[in-house]
Amino acid sequence: MSRLEETIARIAPLDEKAMADARRRQDDLTKPQGSLGRLEELSARVAGIQRNPRPRIVNKAIITMAGDHGVACDGVSAFPADVTPQMVYNFLRGGAGINVLARHVGARVVVVDMGVAVDLEPHPGLVIRKVAKGTANISRGPAMSREQAIQAIEAGIEVIEAEISKGLDIVGTGDMGIGNTTPSSAIVASVTGEQVSMVTGRGTGLDDVQMKNKIKLIDKALAVNRPDPHDGLDVLAKVGGFEIGGLAGVVLGAAANRIPVVVDGFISGAAALVAFLLCPTAREYMIAAHRSVEIGHQAAMRKMGIVPLMDLNMRLGEGTGAALGISIVEASVKILNEMATFSDAGVSEAQGKEAHSIGGARV
Repeated sequence: MSRLEETIARIAPLDEKAMADARRRQDDLTKPQGSLGRLEELSARVAGIQRNPRPRIVNKAIITMAGDHGVACDGVSAFPADVTPQMVYNFLRGGAGINVLARHVGARVVVVDMGVAVDLEPHPGLVIRKVAKGTANISRGPAMSREQAIQAIEAGIEVIEAEISKGLDIVGTGDMGIGNTTPSSAIVASVTGEQVSMVTGRGTGLDDVQMKNKIKLIDKALAVNRPDPHDGLDVLAKVGGFEIGGLAGVVLGAAANRIPVVVDGFISGAAALVAFLLCPTAREYMIAAHRSVEIGHQAAMRKMGIVPLMDLNMRLGEGTGAALGISIVEASVKILNEMATFSDAGVSEAQGKEAHSIGGARV
């Protein structure tokens, strides 16, 4: 059994008893039942993931994976491919948006080279899992071989398991790669059956002419490669990216080890979609941080039946949305664990189930 097969075999449904126990405690906290909305749902979900009715989140990480794309040479991005390694160095120096937000929520940032087109300088904060120096141009043929697709996913599994060994309660996914909204749109169009124009956005800020070219290239990529929408490996190999495969592995590895995974924006969403195709149960471990401006991200979430936590008009990537999402998940768990119950606080409960009385006031 391969590493990928073994990982998928370990992904089990959530613990229903832990979730029920968490919901019972939520209903006994000093508030009207259900008044904290999705925070209550989130904490119960985390309880089911961790198999613990009183889950804890202490150790947090954002795994940001980088890779280049052959199709970038065809003008699908407003930025040159040189920006990919430059931004990786920025991550390592702590100067990017993800570094700021990760510090804000107390998460470590793990930077992984999955397929940057140049050899990066060694750095103690850089994990090298390079499959190749960028993918092939998907408008002319497959992005990678099926074997490379498996290699990318298994590298992602190994990266998260290494982080788990250091202590990990929740993980967020992030990306860096000039041109990577193009393979992401190709993945989403293939899997959802949506027209390319309905799942393709402007990425780094394309003008109208560049946008038409991008859609044309994605249509061509799908016609040339004909990915099987039911086979996650085939989709990844035909029109994906190395960092997308690595992030799919992070999702699967997190699910196999009962770690909640907070999915960032469009590229992370495309990776989550690949993981979902490989193991539908992995969806139960995914928490979508935000609704990206990229319309393809919204189509991916609909396909998986996942409702994002926020809509902040974001489209940066890097794991920035995931960092903010982690803060919300952590808040939900703190409410479950730290808020007093009615009996703890000596507060009168509702008459019937209509209201709670707190200090003589009805709320």
